[in-house]
Amino acid sequence: MNVIDYLLDLGASVVLPVFIFLIGLILRVKPGQAFRAGLTVGIGFVGINLVINLLVESLGPAAKDMVKQWGLDLNIIDVGWPATSAIAFGSAVGALAIPIGLLVNLGMLLLGLTRTLNIDMWNLWHIAFTGALVTIMTDNFVLGVITAIVHAMLLLVLGDLSAKHISNYYGYQNITFPHGTSAPYYLIALPLEKLFNRIPGFRDWKADPETIQKRLGIFGESTVLGLILGILIGLLAGWETKEVLNLGVKTAAVMLLLPRMVSLLMEGLIPISEAAEQFVRKRFPGRELYIGMDSALAVGHPAAIAASLIMVPIVLAMAVIVPGNQVLPFGDLATLPFIVCMMVPIFRGNVIRTVIGATISLAFGLLLATYIAPLFTTAAKNAGFNMPEGAAAVSSLVDGAVPTTAIFIFGAKLGYAGIIGIGVLTLVAAYIMSRRHFRTEQKGEAAEG
Repeated sequence: MNVIDYLLDLGASVVLPVFIFLIGLILRVKPGQAFRAGLTVGIGFVGINLVINLLVESLGPAAKDMVKQWGLDLNIIDVGWPATSAIAFGSAVGALAIPIGLLVNLGMLLLGLTRTLNIDMWNLWHIAFTGALVTIMTDNFVLGVITAIVHAMLLLVLGDLSAKHISNYYGYQNITFPHGTSAPYYLIALPLEKLFNRIPGFRDWKADPETIQKRLGIFGESTVLGLILGILIGLLAGWETKEVLNLGVKTAAVMLLLPRMVSLLMEGLIPISEAAEQFVRKRFPGRELYIGMDSALAVGHPAAIAASLIMVPIVLAMAVIVPGNQVLPFGDLATLPFIVCMMVPIFRGNVIRTVIGATISLAFGLLLATYIAPLFTTAAKNAGFNMPEGAAAVSSLVDGAVPTTAIFIFGAKLGYAGIIGIGVLTLVAAYIMSRRHFRTEQKGEAAEG
């Protein structure tokens, strides 16, 4: 536990380069090249975090003032993902999250049930979160641990399932995002895309960043669009002209800088990804290996940021409109890009579809976050979290509103049968996918022969 705590305290920007370096050596990358790749990835993460923090520090005060301006009075506070992750890792299940994630990943790789090698161990707090909530709800630590195991399995399956979409749209070869917040929304986007394609007229609307730029000229450029959306949010917050313009420039900066930081990180990952592909081809002909990464690599896309900024006032409006909601969105408003970034590839960058998909998802998500608030609040108190002043309870959009949280919470109401049942279905899905990959590989080899 001391070792795990020490690694967590070092942070992704320090430990991830070491992991990349070691994986590079295992994959027979030259030591100098592996070291350079790891360092570049670390620098890229530092850059991404700096830009995301700029977005958080800019939108946070604006969201707070929008709440005051609109007179919102809800008694459950959204404390944001940093607090949620700390609460998750501070739970009894959280202490086991990283070993569980690593062992599940290794086991599924050896059995051929996944192609994802997840090196994003910090985001294993997502499996700790559901495990902690189930433990509190059922007063059963073992069931909480099993929940974390099944959740880890499910995220690897989602990583495999979404890899091709990530490659086709974002252009990240052999990279996938088994991210606890982002991946579940990918599943919601799939049926919505089919529905949207059946609506006459609407199915022909093109609203990807490239089309928007062509139609609007300079006003459709990502930086100018960021400026406009930032100014709009500042006006809705009731800010003065100086503050409004500052927010506009900062959101424009995020639109420009975040994709460049992501490209820097990818520069470090490319040699490792290529080496992994060669390594697997040599030892397991026809198989592919996906490197599981933080979905921060996707949040910098103009469609993801634009949709997220549009969603800020929409989420606040829904908090009042949705019957039964008691959650005041706040801490996670700046991290909405993580919620929409896996919808973007399915909708092929269509901002309008992404906003509609996110609106539908979060309308139900707010009710889920309200429902789990008592469990969330208990978990927070158990972890020694300081409750916000005046808050009767706490929750979050990340991961309180995420579909997988609902799956495990309601599954746990059936006890072991519910969670194990989810696990069996997950393994069946993993097996079916592995067989499909195997048949595809055989056909490919036969064609080459």
